[in-house]
Amino acid sequence: MAFTLRGRSLPDGEPIELWIDDDGTFAAEPIPGAELLAADGWILPGLVDAHCHVGIRFGGGAEDADGLVAQAVTERDAGVLLLRDAGSPVDTRHLDERADLPRIVRAGRHIAAPKRYIRGLPVDLEDESQLPAEVVRQARAGDGWVKLVGDWIDRDTGDLAPLWSDEILVEAIAAAHREGARVTAHVFGEDALPGLLAAGIDCVEHGTGLTDDTIAAMAAQGTALVPTLVNIDNFPEIADSATRFPVYAAHMRDLHARVADTVAAARDAGIPIYAGTDAGGSVRHGRIADEVAALGKAGLTPTEALGAASWAARTWLGYPSLQPGTSADLTVYAQDPRSGPDVLARPDLVMLRGAVVTRRAACA
Repeated sequence: MAFTLRGRSLPDGEPIELWIDDDGTFAAEPIPGAELLAADGWILPGLVDAHCHVGIRFGGGAEDADGLVAQAVTERDAGVLLLRDAGSPVDTRHLDERADLPRIVRAGRHIAAPKRYIRGLPVDLEDESQLPAEVVRQARAGDGWVKLVGDWIDRDTGDLAPLWSDEILVEAIAAAHREGARVTAHVFGEDALPGLLAAGIDCVEHGTGLTDDTIAAMAAQGTALVPTLVNIDNFPEIADSATRFPVYAAHMRDLHARVADTVAAARDAGIPIYAGTDAGGSVRHGRIADEVAALGKAGLTPTEALGAASWAARTWLGYPSLQPGTSADLTVYAQDPRSGPDVLARPDLVMLRGAVVTRRAACA
């Protein structure tokens, strides 16, 4: 069945009219007889969670088959139709067979060293010389991304510390780039960032330890940042539980206290910033609206914060928005979705691959 929609687009608020062909793609020309789904409202490309984990159960551990579907459905019903999975311990490829579930852009599994990340989640390398070969394996297993654990608590020093030498990072990231993959890294602290940036990393996850120097380097290189602010909210609780490591606990509290200023400085420097919740583990799925709100409180304009979870993020991940011949993935809101998380979290219409999966009375 063919559809048409009219409303206002973002970022500029201009009037827009769309036609969706019966093959589930946007059409370049009007389609006679198309069913009108919305005569007014705010029309967005499908939302994006640019850092989540489909396959990690809330509370920890690997998710089962039913849980995987439930996580994906939760995201879809919140209007999130494109997920960048930043590391999963389970194979989620079979979800691609479900046309009613969001698309997933995978980064394979986390790559770490023994006892230097959450047990059971990463591939643990006994020697860092194995990193380039493992990066190639994960690049081939993923969808154009590889995820490194850049830093984690070192119990011998009692604080955050890098996992890899600068030299091996140069070799490993170059290996990923030869495979056509981009590389991102989990980084909480300050010390791992210079080596990762010097090696040509493409993205930094969390980035709470950014300094003036590393912000300048990211801006110069065009390195992206996904701050995962709703997960950074857990830092005080993490610090409270780390009674054996007082230096680490104090460090985590400090990183948390200045995160809004850190993100604001990154934004002011021109670093591309995208919205990711880190859902899975300690954050429940379906919270992209909260992440957008947190980005706004950290210095992004309402339009920038929403774009970080929609049109800008889709372009970054290689999924164009609302263009003829592309998949008809969109959300519609009766109210301006920049007005707050309560509006953004409840789209009035969700369309995925040209099929209506949610339609509330406001879009009847």
